[in-house]
Amino acid sequence: MNKVMTRNSTTRPAPSQPGGRPPVRHDTRRPGGTPRRTAHGPGRTGTTAPPAAMGRAATVPQPRPTDLFADRLLSVLSGQRPVHSMLGHTVGRAYDELARLAARGPLRTRGTRPVVRDIGYFVPRPGAIEAFARIGAGDQLRAMAFRLECGPDHRWRCTAVELGGPRPPRADDD
Repeated sequence: MNKVMTRNSTTRPAPSQPGGRPPVRHDTRRPGGTPRRTAHGPGRTGTTAPPAAMGRAATVPQPRPTDLFADRLLSVLSGQRPVHSMLGHTVGRAYDELARLAARGPLRTRGTRPVVRDIGYFVPRPGAIEAFARIGAGDQLRAMAFRLECGPDHRWRCTAVELGGPRPPRADDD
């Protein structure tokens, strides 16, 4: 049995009582309001309206690969993440160099946590980026350089990494 509430047309609410529905409440945490939903039915899914329809930007800017790798390398060289977390993100001699640098702990600091202050890059050819980052921890400023190459699977991988200072001699058999 379906009950339907109807208002008797002969009785009116008292003047002190509000009539009808209460005013709509707005959630202050949602500037665009509640997203519009579509009806569920056969062959249809319940989706929200696209962000552009709600008055928001349609695309979110994605971070550059240089930004991502600078943060990843910094977290390894400062001891916040283990070296093996970069196994899938490095190729060739870069992993060995990163392991050697991380063992020395060049960016480990007491107190102030190191952060990436600035990143610059150069594109020598399509699919390759040579980047540098300025790393700051308190008053100290260090430099880090790395090279990224895009593989056949369209993923960026680090192929070289260096920190400021003299370079170690290379073995001839590499």
